[in-house]
Amino acid sequence: MRAVRTAGVVKAKGKEGAGGSSPSGSMPPAAVRPGRLSAVASDPEVLEKPERRRFTAEYKLRILKLADACVKSGDLGALLRREGLYSSNLNTWRLQREKGTLAGLTPKKRGRKEAAHNPLQTENEKLSRENERLTNRLKRAEIIIDAQKKISEILGIPMAGEEEGKD
Repeated sequence: MRAVRTAGVVKAKGKEGAGGSSPSGSMPPAAVRPGRLSAVASDPEVLEKPERRRFTAEYKLRILKLADACVKSGDLGALLRREGLYSSNLNTWRLQREKGTLAGLTPKKRGRKEAAHNPLQTENEKLSRENERLTNRLKRAEIIIDAQKKISEILGIPMAGEEEGKD
């Protein structure tokens, strides 16, 4: 094999692969190239998914105040880089501030919304419990009255209501 020097790169003459470079060619293999990630040395660990950032109304108003105070060229960009924000964040927050919706400045709770509390439902539950309690009390009273009637029949004692009915 004979080496040929071309523009500072040494190429080996002879058997070259279909790809145009061989291990003894001018370019190192992909796994050895500097500045490139190799498939061989990849990290198998799965990174945790980052949480979505949430901004409070106080933070948004503070950033808007600082952004409005920026007058020199580059100050606003420096503020955004320092806080890790995008200009679209400022645009959205400014629109919300102009509308006067402070509720729009607070982050919305994610997930299912809670059902609205109905005051009549509370009263209805209270009355249902009371109705059930009184129904049970009435059943006990009827059982006691039936037992008293049976005992008076067995002993032959006339009931107060029966004496009045016979007259």
